[in-house]
Amino acid sequence: MDDTLDRDGDTADGQLVAEFGGWVFDRFLGGMEILSIHIGSTLGLYAALRGAPATAAELAARTGIARRYAREWLEQQATAGILDVDGGDEDDLRFRLPAAQAEVLTDRTSLGYSAPLADMFAAVALRMPDLADAYRSGRGVPWAAFGAAVRDGQGDINRPWFEKELAKALASVPRVHEVLSRPDAGIADVACGHGWSTIGLARAYPDAIVDGFDIDAPAIEAAHEHAAGLENVTFSELRGEQLADEGEDRYDAAFVFEALHDMPDPVAVLSSIRRAVRPDGVVVVMDEAVAEAFAPPGDDTERVMYGYSLLICLPDSMSTPDSVATGTVMRHATLESYAREAEFSAVSVLPIDRFAAFRFYLLER
Repeated sequence: MDDTLDRDGDTADGQLVAEFGGWVFDRFLGGMEILSIHIGSTLGLYAALRGAPATAAELAARTGIARRYAREWLEQQATAGILDVDGGDEDDLRFRLPAAQAEVLTDRTSLGYSAPLADMFAAVALRMPDLADAYRSGRGVPWAAFGAAVRDGQGDINRPWFEKELAKALASVPRVHEVLSRPDAGIADVACGHGWSTIGLARAYPDAIVDGFDIDAPAIEAAHEHAAGLENVTFSELRGEQLADEGEDRYDAAFVFEALHDMPDPVAVLSSIRRAVRPDGVVVVMDEAVAEAFAPPGDDTERVMYGYSLLICLPDSMSTPDSVATGTVMRHATLESYAREAEFSAVSVLPIDRFAAFRFYLLER
């Protein structure tokens, strides 16, 4: 008999059981192949193949990995459809990385660059015992516990968007562009991470002085390296709640890019930002472009943001005592409630579309 009983004693449809079993298998297969991409990214295998097809022996020699592992990885990548293969005899097979795959897996400047997702996936997988303990205890897993792969992966994924698209996006909103174009405009980038957003702002508005702040020391160190030679940008370790301590009405503009949902006390951060920005300035929050309300089943953006929330953002937020524990899925109404509590009068969505999976909000004084 194909049918089974569910917990309420009702008979489950055998076809639906088979379909959902297939759904689970597809995700398992995807996870295995993502980990294979992590191997290729971490060991420099894709970089070694870019524009230079190789046999297993040649790839092993180029990268210093064992020949047997090289052969298995190459065959698996071809089986998965990532690599193309030419030749007949096993030892003569030459594996090629097609141009599209090369861009996605090796070009750090491309909007399609996705290899860091595999690295982040692998890093989170290593923390599953800690996450299970956190779920039981109600405590958290701090950002630092995930290691460099998550920190660097986040920076690398956002980098091309901030370098190539941020200036155009902000210039398309006259009110924001006019403020940023003021002579000697002061701009604060709160929770700047690796600093690519700060750098994007500084390059787009060379007459401005752009200050990037973050509480993560390794991220600030990386930001300094990325901004070498850029004279109108600074980076400092500082909590968002402390921004007004640098001086009230000091800045013409302040930004929080994809970070407010991670903060244990977003109201305190927004309140400090409001006091640090001049009354005629602008405050912009960029966060995830999730749905207006919980309405399952969700689209891919909703699903991936819940994945981030379950495994990274919510555990990180809950690692701080008394955190509001927003999670990645911060909806418009949630942000608006935080903004009003911080004494902003309103929150509006800026007309910036197709900027990855993000939405831009303007907070009104």
